[in-house]
Amino acid sequence: MPPAPPPAAGARRRALPWAVIALWIVVLAVSGVFAGKLGGVKHDEAVDYLPASAQSTQVARIQQAMPGGGATDLVLVYRRASGLTAADQDAVRRQTAALGTAYALVGAAPHTVTAADGRTAMVPVAIAESAGKPEDVVKAVRARLADGRPSGLQVLVGGPGAAQADAKGVFASIDGTLLMSTAAVVALLLILTYRSPFLWLVPLGVVGVAAGTATAVVYGLVEAFGLTVSNMSSSVMTVLIFGAGTDYALLLISRYRDELRHRAEPYEAMTAALRGVGPAVLTSAATVVAGLLCLLAADLNSSRGLGPVGAVGIVCALAAMTTLLPAVLVLLGRRVFWPLVPSYGSESRAGRGVYRRIGGLVTRRPLVALAASVIAVGALALGIGNLPGALRQDDTFTTTPDSVAADTILHRAFPSRSTQAVTVVVPTARAAAAAAAVRGTAGVASSTSGRSGGGWSEISVFPAAAPDSPAEHDTIRRLRAATAPEHALVGGVSAQRLDTASTSSRDRTLVVPLVLGAVFLLLAGLLRSLVAPLLLTAAMVAVWAAALGIGGLLFGPVLGLHGMDPGLPLLSFVFLVALGVDYGIFLMHRMREETVRGAEPRRATVTALEATGGVIASAGIVLAATFTVLASLPLVMMEEMGVVIALGVLLDTFVVRTFLVPAAAVLLGERVWWGGGSAAPSRLRRGVAMSSSASRR
Repeated sequence: MPPAPPPAAGARRRALPWAVIALWIVVLAVSGVFAGKLGGVKHDEAVDYLPASAQSTQVARIQQAMPGGGATDLVLVYRRASGLTAADQDAVRRQTAALGTAYALVGAAPHTVTAADGRTAMVPVAIAESAGKPEDVVKAVRARLADGRPSGLQVLVGGPGAAQADAKGVFASIDGTLLMSTAAVVALLLILTYRSPFLWLVPLGVVGVAAGTATAVVYGLVEAFGLTVSNMSSSVMTVLIFGAGTDYALLLISRYRDELRHRAEPYEAMTAALRGVGPAVLTSAATVVAGLLCLLAADLNSSRGLGPVGAVGIVCALAAMTTLLPAVLVLLGRRVFWPLVPSYGSESRAGRGVYRRIGGLVTRRPLVALAASVIAVGALALGIGNLPGALRQDDTFTTTPDSVAADTILHRAFPSRSTQAVTVVVPTARAAAAAAAVRGTAGVASSTSGRSGGGWSEISVFPAAAPDSPAEHDTIRRLRAATAPEHALVGGVSAQRLDTASTSSRDRTLVVPLVLGAVFLLLAGLLRSLVAPLLLTAAMVAVWAAALGIGGLLFGPVLGLHGMDPGLPLLSFVFLVALGVDYGIFLMHRMREETVRGAEPRRATVTALEATGGVIASAGIVLAATFTVLASLPLVMMEEMGVVIALGVLLDTFVVRTFLVPAAAVLLGERVWWGGGSAAPSRLRRGVAMSSSASRR
């Protein structure tokens, strides 16, 4: 039996967990005051998602400073399948006039455009932002139009303002649903993993504390530094906390269970567990934080704003899982594992399961395992060629809200012209010359002059091509070239989408190398090697490509998604590399431990796979399941992100981390640790052996 600790040391050990819990109770009490306020400071306006330096963003900001401020751009849609009647036309005029009386309108006066078949009419309307929030304005307008319309006349409200309001309504309704769904998924998986009626409550409760703390911290950053938080970034933060936090808990609890078999006191077992997994968990969290903070270099506002919000979530999850979770587990003792209590001196059943057999297979035929894994991952990556084109406004939702239904009717009724204006803002002194340049631009169907103020004037331009079409984008490019001599700027919804796509491409070329460099440096510091980090980062790039390839095979043919958000490749890369490399850290760090202890490369690989295979599998399933919750949301971007990241994590867990990386490590042998200098495992092993020999003499 180990000697009993001195009374003073024993008292400190009993007091420390209680002190940690008391500190977290204070943190939770303070954060509870501020966490609920985050919803009131979220921003989901167009400029919060647009490229920071693009013309379309500058146009949106200039419009906000003009008389009446920014506008809620709507298109009123009237349709009767048998053809609009005189009573219908009268209702259109009456309702349009009523809106002009009820609200301050900006830009050109509303005018009715009737389709050639006489069945559909549209009225573009721009309501000043002084009327209220877009979602409130759209709700009120829809209510007004529903009253007093002739029987059988279909009336819908579409346009950019309606689409934005519908999107915000979706996010507003999913905050609680997302949290509850994620918690339920994690709870179910923890119950299946631990097969205990009590243990699953501990990590789930600690993750909940981390989520509440992170929400309060983000609110503090908003108030102190003006950090922009959108509903999208807060939703992703919730998923990150539950996914990554549960992964850290699984790794720590697995090691703690093993240490309880070798140590009589839970405090000593937890200390050993933290010492064993601490470097891996810290490096894992650091890679995710570093990857997310690399998004600060992005020019796309939605990507850049997600970086610090996600990083706060990871830091809070790490803090809770390395302090609060150990304190609670130590106080609860061994009984928290009931009915599978790890008694002191008992044998662990780890190593007698499937991962021992997989380790044996990989070490016997490493070349076959490596080749099969590379071929499988490479074949899946070929699906990238089948990814759909850019996501159109009408394809933003997986459901069909009124804004989408309205735009669908407009596209069918007006196939040869745009139903949404492209906005040109120009210094007022040059407005006449700019208007002439606009009229002379190929692809422009019509244009009207709008507001003036603050030294700027508006020109509303209607292209001849359909919205979001390549022809319309070409018209926008020609408009920018034609009006550039007049110092004009071209914006509007279609211009915003064009700028978003081009900026996303630019961001990828900048952020991807930054993420890879940051991850490589952190791995090199942990593993004391140059080859092992190269192996892990290359494997994660392959996983990312394969995950996007799977998306190409599923989005259109299976899921019926007709477009891809341009920000998906970058965001999925950051999450898959930063989160997926966690499992590589767990595996390679354990492999290095075994090598230092004297195991030859094949034995070290098998032992590491046995020790970490089960926990990596559990962690991968939990992380994939949490991101799958995003796929259930009625927004195409969130569904696509959830699908790609979830499938990428599963591919990494069960193919790359189980077969490809171990097989490559076996083939490389000691060379996998090349570049470690005096800290290389082989040298450390020889040092340990020499020390042991000297002590025996």
